[in-house]
Amino acid sequence: MADTLPFQAEVRQLLDLVVHSLYSDREIFLRELVSNASDALDRARIAGLTSSDLKPAEGEPGIQLEVNRDLGTLTVRDNGIGLTRAQAIEHLGTIAHSGTKAFAEALKQKGASSESLIGKFGVGFYASFMVAHKVVVHSLSAEPGAEPVIWTSDGTGEFTVEPGSREARGTAVTLHLRSDATDFLDTFTLKNIVRKHSAFVPYAILLEGARLNDQQALWVQDPAELKPEDYQAFYKQALGEWQDPSGWVHFRAEAPLEYQAVLYFPAERPFDLDYADAKRGLRLYQRRVLISEKSDEFLPRYLRFVKGVIDAPEVSLNVSREILQQTPVLRSIKNQVVKRVLRRLKEIGRDEPEAYTRFWENFGATLKEGVAEDRDNLDAITPLLRFRTTGGDQWRDLAEIKAAMKEGQSELWYLTGLDLGRLRASPQLEAFRKKGWEVILLTDPVDEWVVMHLTEFDGVTLKSAARGELDHDDDPIAEEARKQATPFAEWVSELLADKVSKVRPSQRLTDSPSVLVDEGHMSSNMERILKATRQGGAGTATRVLEINPEHALVKRLVALHGEGNTADAEPLARLLLDYAQLAEGHVEDVTGLTARLSALMLKAAGA
Repeated sequence: MADTLPFQAEVRQLLDLVVHSLYSDREIFLRELVSNASDALDRARIAGLTSSDLKPAEGEPGIQLEVNRDLGTLTVRDNGIGLTRAQAIEHLGTIAHSGTKAFAEALKQKGASSESLIGKFGVGFYASFMVAHKVVVHSLSAEPGAEPVIWTSDGTGEFTVEPGSREARGTAVTLHLRSDATDFLDTFTLKNIVRKHSAFVPYAILLEGARLNDQQALWVQDPAELKPEDYQAFYKQALGEWQDPSGWVHFRAEAPLEYQAVLYFPAERPFDLDYADAKRGLRLYQRRVLISEKSDEFLPRYLRFVKGVIDAPEVSLNVSREILQQTPVLRSIKNQVVKRVLRRLKEIGRDEPEAYTRFWENFGATLKEGVAEDRDNLDAITPLLRFRTTGGDQWRDLAEIKAAMKEGQSELWYLTGLDLGRLRASPQLEAFRKKGWEVILLTDPVDEWVVMHLTEFDGVTLKSAARGELDHDDDPIAEEARKQATPFAEWVSELLADKVSKVRPSQRLTDSPSVLVDEGHMSSNMERILKATRQGGAGTATRVLEINPEHALVKRLVALHGEGNTADAEPLARLLLDYAQLAEGHVEDVTGLTARLSALMLKAAGA
C-alpha cells in the first residue's frame, strides 16, 4: 500500500532553490548520484566487516548506468547497503539530512575509520530534479528482514512510499528526464561526465557493459611504490598534458589535517600564464570525486604555474560542494602545500641544477613575485632565486654571488634595466668593472618590486648601482679633477634645471663622459614600467646627471666654462644629458638632440 507523505517544511522551501540556483552546472547531478552510490558500497563493505547477517550482493560491488531512450529515463544502480522504508522517508524526505554523515559520526564514536565516505550533504540527491520531472527510487536494505521499498516524487511538495519488488540488496535511482534534458540520454555525454567528475571512484562504473573509470588515483598510492613513468603517465592522462613535466612533488598528510596531493612543474611556460582573467588552480577532489577543475585557494598567485591534484576531504564546501569556504583548515592546508612546493623546488635546484635552470627560465619571473607577495615564506623563496651578473652568463644564486665578493666590497650591487645587453654596457657599471666587483643584472619588470622587499641577504645589504653617490676613493688626482669640475657642474645644474635635479662630478665613471643616476624613492626603470602600464601618475623618478671629470670632452667643457665661453659650452653641455639618455635606451628631446648633433657635425666639418 502506498503512503503519500509531505516533504518537511524546509524541503518545500528550499527544493526550488536546489533545483534552480544551487548548482552552476546541471551535469553535477550525475556526480552526486554516483557519489551516493559509492557511499552505499562503502557502507556495505564496512558493515560487512562486523556483521555476517547482511543480505549478500549480486555480483562484484559496482555502479551501473542504464539508459532507456524509449521511456526517456536514466537509472543509476548500485549493489550497496540499500535503504529501509524508514530510511527512505528519513534520508530522502529531509533536505540536508545525510545518511553518510550520520554513518560517519557513528563510526567515529566507535573509533572506526570513515575516510572513504564521500557525501557530507543530503542535497546531492535533490540535484536530480534539475533534469528530472519525476524520480523513482527502488531499494532493498542489506539489513536482515528488511523489505524492498519504492520512493517516488515529482520534486514539488510531497513523495510516496510503497512496497517494492526488488530481490537483491542495493538501490536504483531512476530519473524521468525533462524534455530539455534529453541530452543526458546520450552515452557519449554520460561517459564524458563520469570521466570528468568520477574517474577515480574506486568501484567500477559501467555503461552498456563498458567500464568508464579505469584510471588509478595516483595520489592515494605510496610514493615509495611509484616510478617516474607512473607520474609522467598520470600527468598526461589525468591532466591532459602532452609533454613530460620538469618535476613533481607527491605528499600525504594524515594528522592533524588529512589531505593528499600530486603537484607538477610544467616543462614549458603556458602562453596565458600572465593573463589576468586566466583561470588557474589545482584539481580539487574529495574522496576521489572531482569538486573543482581549477581551485586557486591552495596556492598563492606566484605559484600559479603549478598543476596537479589535491584531495582534501576536510576542507569545508558550501552546500552544493562547489565553493570552498575560507576556514582555518583551508588556510592551514594552503600554508603546508606552499611549504612543500618551495621545499621541493629547493631540492631540484640542489640536486638537478640543469633541470632547475630550465624551470627558472620558464617560471623564474613568476616565482619572484613571491618576494613581494609572501613575506611569511621569504626565507624559503630567496634561495630559489637565480640571477645573471656581470661575472658571466650562468644563472647564480645569492649565496654564490656573496661568496664571490671581493675584498673591500661590503654590499651586493644590482642594476635594473630593459635588457641584458644594455645593462652590461651601462656607464653605471664602469667603476664596478674597474674594482672587479660583480653586479647583479635585473631585466624582469617584477625585479623592481623584488629589490624593494629583498633589501639584504645573509647579513649583506643589496644596493642599486644606479642610485646615489658612490663613496670617494683615495686617488688624489681624481679628487683634484672633481674639484676643478665642480663649478662647471653647478653651471650645468642651472642649465638643465628642468631636466635633472642636480649635476655633479662622478665617482662611478671611467670611460663615458656622463651618466644618469637615480635618487629618491623611484628608479627610472620603475617609472618606465609604470608609464608602460599607464600608471605614470604614480610618481616621477628623481635623476642626477653625473659627469666624468677625467673625460677629454668634460675637461674641454670645464676649460671653456672657466674662460667664460658659455656660448660654445652650452650645446655640448646639453649633449652630456643626451649621451646619458642614449646609453639608457631613450632620449626625451629627440628634436633638440638632432639639432645639436647637426650643428656639431657642421662645426667639425668646418662648414
